[in-house]
Amino acid sequence: MAEIGENLYISNMEKTLAHVQNYSLFGESTHLPDVLHCETIADRSELHDWELAPHRHARLHQVLLIAHGGGWATLDGKTLALPTGSLVNVPPDHVHSFRFEKDTRGWVTTMADELLDELLVGVGTQRSELDQACVLPSDTFVTQTVHQIWREFSAQAKARALVLRGLSGVLLGWVARQLDHSSLAETKINDPELVLRFKELIELNFRAHWTVSQYAKALSISPTHLSRLTRSANGSSALRMIEARLMREARRNLAYTNLSITSIADALGFADPAYFSRVFSRDAGVSPKAFRMQIESAQS
Repeated sequence: MAEIGENLYISNMEKTLAHVQNYSLFGESTHLPDVLHCETIADRSELHDWELAPHRHARLHQVLLIAHGGGWATLDGKTLALPTGSLVNVPPDHVHSFRFEKDTRGWVTTMADELLDELLVGVGTQRSELDQACVLPSDTFVTQTVHQIWREFSAQAKARALVLRGLSGVLLGWVARQLDHSSLAETKINDPELVLRFKELIELNFRAHWTVSQYAKALSISPTHLSRLTRSANGSSALRMIEARLMREARRNLAYTNLSITSIADALGFADPAYFSRVFSRDAGVSPKAFRMQIESAQS
């Protein structure tokens, strides 16, 4: 598996918006299933003349912090200024681009969706808050937290993965807390209320394999209207969002549990394990067994 930070590759798995590149960063091969990356803003931006074209990440959540300098961020079509001290929250599937002032300093922390799932067990209501693309003013606490993530990521100290996961929880908790403050409402880029409700319904019913029509009925809108809303907010169809949540749970179970593939298929509502394997292989590019073997090999 490619080393994180060395390979930023174009995924062929999701091309809903033909003009917007869909990027993914792999986790470090020696530290899976940690799946966290931290780099300075200059590391990548300097290579592209301090301007990153519109793109999105299918399964990655990013948090950027501007320590010095600034620029502009375009999040889901809305351009926002980034003065010194800005923190940018970019959830998966949100189209974004950046234009930084030369020599801007700061950090970009990238976390896999599976890590968020693990950290948010029992507090799922905060997922809808973290799913908002926005710009927030930072403070000393979160700046120190991000800097500590960068230091831990750069070092190879004992218990590195454990410390990084803990610091990730602190960072995400800070972001969720700020987004909960009504005084920051003007800085949010809110998905339509119906899309947020749709995401909540997915969390409740993805194991039951609800169809798009069932979700639309629960929201009192048509399936076509629902997909139009999700494409506008996330660049993905309603069906793709449902499938993505199901497969994210499958990857989490394969990475973090010892359940058999048959048991995982059953827990996710698949009556036929062979069908589950075909669906997973189509989404991930490898079979469930091969995916688990990659994880185990990386940890050995």
